[in-house]
Amino acid sequence: MRFILLAGMLGTAFAQSPASPYADMVLRNGKVVTNNPITEVVQAVAVKDGRVMAVGRDAAMNQLVGPQTNVIDLKGMLAIPGFIEGHGHFLGIGEYRLGLDLRNARTWDQIVAQVGEAAKKAKPGEWIVGRGWHQSKWDRAPDPNVEGFPLHASLSKVSPENPVLLTHASGHAAFVNARAMGVAGITRSTPNPQGGEILKDRQGNPTGLLRETAEGLATRAYNRWRSARPPEEQRAELRRVIELATAECLSKGITSFEDAGSSFETVDVLRDMARKNELRIRLWVMLSESNQRLAANIDRYRILGEGDHHLTVRAIKRYMDGALGSRGAWMLEPYADKPGSRGLNTTDPAEIRKTAELAVEHNFQLCVHAIGDRANRETLNIYEQVFKEHPDKPHLRWRIEHAQHLNAADIPRFGQLEVIAAMQGIHCTSDAPYVIARCAARRLCFPTRPITPMRPSKTS
Repeated sequence: MRFILLAGMLGTAFAQSPASPYADMVLRNGKVVTNNPITEVVQAVAVKDGRVMAVGRDAAMNQLVGPQTNVIDLKGMLAIPGFIEGHGHFLGIGEYRLGLDLRNARTWDQIVAQVGEAAKKAKPGEWIVGRGWHQSKWDRAPDPNVEGFPLHASLSKVSPENPVLLTHASGHAAFVNARAMGVAGITRSTPNPQGGEILKDRQGNPTGLLRETAEGLATRAYNRWRSARPPEEQRAELRRVIELATAECLSKGITSFEDAGSSFETVDVLRDMARKNELRIRLWVMLSESNQRLAANIDRYRILGEGDHHLTVRAIKRYMDGALGSRGAWMLEPYADKPGSRGLNTTDPAEIRKTAELAVEHNFQLCVHAIGDRANRETLNIYEQVFKEHPDKPHLRWRIEHAQHLNAADIPRFGQLEVIAAMQGIHCTSDAPYVIARCAARRLCFPTRPITPMRPSKTS
């Protein structure tokens, strides 16, 4: 069935005088989905100043047509509201298109083959990057393996001169080859960073798998290589990534996107594009910066509705733990399939506590990634403490991103504290292969019923 995304067309209208009773644009002769249970599907919709003015039958909307109204005949097509992505990594979507797309690989050997082909075309020393691999999608476990993950030997063989960085679909692990480990300074004696792990074999040699903050060892080396390029080349690539991400979202009907963490530098480019009417998707952005940089710059980056409501920045992103698939989720009890581990606390709670103070002081939302039940409890504890210390600032609408595994005692706290459980149903399916093995029957996983009130914000 052919259809039109309503939100994607609001910018095509001709502006009327503010006092004009007429619509800027009218879509008629279609099937317009309103998401209103009383009038769920109507024939026409009228738009003024970028907002829906009225919906109903063609005859009623015709009364709102003036000399400058842009009238579009849908010819029976379906018009629906654009989708809103509630949590995603916007730049990552565009970066997929610049590197190797590993989402459809069904074996580790297929990934090695993709890298091998890329290495044949790469310049000496050029990094080969890819993203999207997920071991649960592989038809068989690689051989040899450690904890189900491959060893780097096969990858290093096909790309001996080019560093390779392959990011897991979750973003919470990465796989690198020997050349990348050499550039990053990773050896058998390299200690695990706080909140991360360099997976090693029985002889103590790095396998190539980097969990959580250990990814930073490789990504920092990769970013040093990228930053050596001329500034104009770096900025052009960033704009290209934004454009690729936008095109991918719009092709899937996503017209608004909540970006879960971008730097000041990225926001600078987004703001410039918004001001020039070059941003074709509405973005709501969480800042991902250190407390030190936030304290010095946060007020300059509070952005509300820049570029005809195409860019808003009014939240901060933090990570309390990692992901279940990489055993990085921070748990109250040890993993059933790895009794010596309770997961990883990726950011010191004391640091997140400082972030919370910055958020309160500067009127920003705080959005903390928490997947394990321990991570969720620690985050709720911080929120509760801050709320008690600032009773003059109610209804802050702070969020816990994912809220995936919860102890039953913590579920009522979301409602009591008015904390938004920003959950994603995809985790239920993507992590399903691990839940029984990792969690056994000791934890409540994926509590999907609504558990928090949604109050309109007075500060947005």
